[in-house]
Amino acid sequence: MKKRKFLRPKTGRYKKFKRKKKQKWRRPKGHDSKVRLNRKGRIKGVKIGFRSSKKQRSRISCLVRNLKDADKIEKGQQVIIGKVGKKKRQEIERRIKERDGKILNLRTEKKK
Repeated sequence: MKKRKFLRPKTGRYKKFKRKKKQKWRRPKGHDSKVRLNRKGRIKGVKIGFRSSKKQRSRISCLVRNLKDADKIEKGQQVIIGKVGKKKRQEIERRIKERDGKILNLRTEKKK
């Protein structure tokens, strides 16, 4: 199941909150807030039932930023590759595949 993004209410009014990365959930506290009242057609609020599964939460993953980190990977470990260039990324991917590791943020599609 894909992780749900809870957006801050009334963000369309302010320029600094237009980008989704900048948005952070804030509980609506207004007296007449439609989000607080859980009105139909509004954004969903944070509730207990939206938590991810225990299996997904307990995934042990390792952040790899360079080739030395890639060499430390154990067999079958899940890996996230950090901010590196294209050549280093390809080299890291090759080394992890040799060790039967799983890359969680593997890019397979081509950009046009």
